[in-house]
Amino acid sequence: MIVASIPSPEQGVWDLGPLPVRAYALCILLGVVVAIVVGERRWVARGGQPGVVGDVAIWAVPFGLVGARLYHVATDPELYFAAGKHPWEALAIWKGGLGIWGAIAGGCIGGYIAARRKGIPFPALADALAPGLALAQAIGRWGNYFNQELYGRPSDLPWAVKIDHPQLPYHEGQTFHPTFLYESLASLAVFGILIWFIRRYWRDVPAGTVFALYATLYSFERIWVETLRIDPAHHYYGQRLNVWVASAVTIVAGIIFVVLFRRRGAGTASPAPVVAPAATGPVHTPTAKPEAATAARLRTKRRKR
Repeated sequence: MIVASIPSPEQGVWDLGPLPVRAYALCILLGVVVAIVVGERRWVARGGQPGVVGDVAIWAVPFGLVGARLYHVATDPELYFAAGKHPWEALAIWKGGLGIWGAIAGGCIGGYIAARRKGIPFPALADALAPGLALAQAIGRWGNYFNQELYGRPSDLPWAVKIDHPQLPYHEGQTFHPTFLYESLASLAVFGILIWFIRRYWRDVPAGTVFALYATLYSFERIWVETLRIDPAHHYYGQRLNVWVASAVTIVAGIIFVVLFRRRGAGTASPAPVVAPAATGPVHTPTAKPEAATAARLRTKRRKR
């Protein structure tokens, strides 16, 4: 018997005249804003110039959205290109369907391009952005709640979520594991660990270490979340595709983190560069020592004699 559960949202779209306002899009937008604000604070704390993160976001955000959608469409092409489907809906990003792995990859490409254009080290920039990315993911996952998607196996737990229209033929009133909530809470935990690690180690570790830790922790928790989900997905060797992707990222990022962390304290830390302000006032050049000047005058007098 179900004692309590998380109710389905009454609506996920609000019409402001002819303009539909979707909760899914608002959650993503709020996550982006939080990532920029937190990333800017971390970048300035590392000695970087203010305003850099906002400039980088102009590249990283569009690349991330395109990458997220491409990953989703590439891994679930039957949703758009099978018989009876509408291919143009592959562009309907407002209906949901973003792959986080594509978002991370696309965002990194856009961020790298922006960093190269501004002449700043990308690993140091990635370190500054990592905590904000974890917070953004914690916020963005609530868009899945409003879309009633990405839920887990049936559950009678008090925090199970009710889905009005489950994709699988479960009985009416069935509740499910709220995997969006699990991932949101896990991302908050990742954020807390990153902040602790930065305060404890960031001056001693090479640039890129914080981002490697973020990638390791986030992909590791995704392995657990993916094993709970029941939404349609491609399976390989008995596991969902995203389980294999998360496992691969965990291993690769974990190895990189260990290698970088073992180099801590070796003079390899790479904080963001600080651009010195332009010099003002007269420039003074060093003068010769008095003894040398006196000797030069005496030699000149002897030659004149």
